[in-house]
Amino acid sequence: MSNEVRVRFAPSPTGHLHIGNARTAILNWLYARHTGGTFILRIEDTDPERSKDAYIQQIVDDMNWLGLNWDEGPDAGGDYGPYRQSQRFDIYREYADALVEKGLAYPCYCTAEELEAARKEAIANGESANYNGRCRNLSEDERKSMESQGRKPALRFRVPEGDVDFTDIVKGSISFPEENIGDFVIMRSEGIPTYNFAAVVDDHSMRITHIIRGDDHVSNTPRQIVLYRALGFELPQFAHIPMILGPDRQRLSKRHGATSIDEYQGNGYLPEALINYLSLLSWSSKSGDEILSIDRLIEEFDFSRVSHAAAIFDVEKLNWLNGTYIRAMDIERLTQLAVPFFKKSGYESKDMNLIRDITGVLQDKIDYLSQLREHAAIFFQDSVKIEDTAAREMIRKESTQKVLWSFLRELRSVEHVDVENFRSMMKIVQKETGVMGKDLWMPIRIALTGHVHGPELPRIVEIFGREKCVTLVEGILGRYS
Repeated sequence: MSNEVRVRFAPSPTGHLHIGNARTAILNWLYARHTGGTFILRIEDTDPERSKDAYIQQIVDDMNWLGLNWDEGPDAGGDYGPYRQSQRFDIYREYADALVEKGLAYPCYCTAEELEAARKEAIANGESANYNGRCRNLSEDERKSMESQGRKPALRFRVPEGDVDFTDIVKGSISFPEENIGDFVIMRSEGIPTYNFAAVVDDHSMRITHIIRGDDHVSNTPRQIVLYRALGFELPQFAHIPMILGPDRQRLSKRHGATSIDEYQGNGYLPEALINYLSLLSWSSKSGDEILSIDRLIEEFDFSRVSHAAAIFDVEKLNWLNGTYIRAMDIERLTQLAVPFFKKSGYESKDMNLIRDITGVLQDKIDYLSQLREHAAIFFQDSVKIEDTAAREMIRKESTQKVLWSFLRELRSVEHVDVENFRSMMKIVQKETGVMGKDLWMPIRIALTGHVHGPELPRIVEIFGREKCVTLVEGILGRYS
């Protein structure tokens, strides 16, 4: 096997790319880039009923959005394709026939009902639920009898005697007793390869050197190893990464919130923040830093820092991390990213300076871009509705009325408002009314926005402009005086 590192991400196009698969793709990609190796995208679409071209496109789109560029794959080409399993059936059949010729695989005529009955009986008797070997040593006459009944055989691998031992890069030494494996199907009766068989053939054919995947695949590894040996293939190195669990320590699912990459993209998370966060679900930097650029992740990634414990998906930490990236982002890039979210919320404007100003004011208030819908509403309303009871009571106070009338007079006396002259105006209002602190500033905020909290008030006033401020304050005084 070549010294060049070759790794693969091999999703099944039966649904959207979810967080667990994305983390696997990221770690494969980081290791390939860290070692100067090759990152391969392979589509495992052997399930004709569940595999959809639309899902393949979604996976490709999600990978591109994350920035996980691949060196070989269905669209990129390469020397070891095809890179879709549905286009490799002749290759699987060739290797399956070779196993039959060596006596290492045999036809199995058992029906699904017979297999299930045998499994239940074995469990009831306290025996192994593995295949009972009924078809392992059928005579030629017995096979012909089965076929005369119209039975189409699957192809089952004859597992050799002896335990299966291997050293996992992450988990260390692992051993599987022979009785826990049992003869397993490699080709279904309809001619479709099973996962373990197709993966072994493909990983060998594509010169894969390291198989990096979730540790839910550990139980597949002994079956794959015996196939590697039977076919005379050199073993790759295995690295099984801990599973991602929800806060309740159950497997991550919809009940824990969004689980697919396109959902996070749709909610306005940043690809670099997602890569940063998902990398830290199994791995940590020697520095202890949690904000890590893509370049640093590539430079520092190694398996010695991968944890053995399950990773807990904490959406609050993801939000904090994503918010940190947003607050550090150049305003021009952030504005471009924000525009679609303004439009989706119905807040369209041809004035890009206005959109930039609003984005800048809200930059430290949001953790992901879809939050703009809530926070940006104040900048696009023509009148103010005060829904909070405490805010309505404050607006009706005598001191509030004095502040609003004084502020309105100051507004009418100037040609424009900006951050500086707003502060000057407020000093005049304070001196004129004798009102200070919260009782001075809060009424202005409520009159202009309808809320007691929000972005910096001077910036709100500057973005609104003099005329809008006058209109809104007049409107509040007209309703609450």
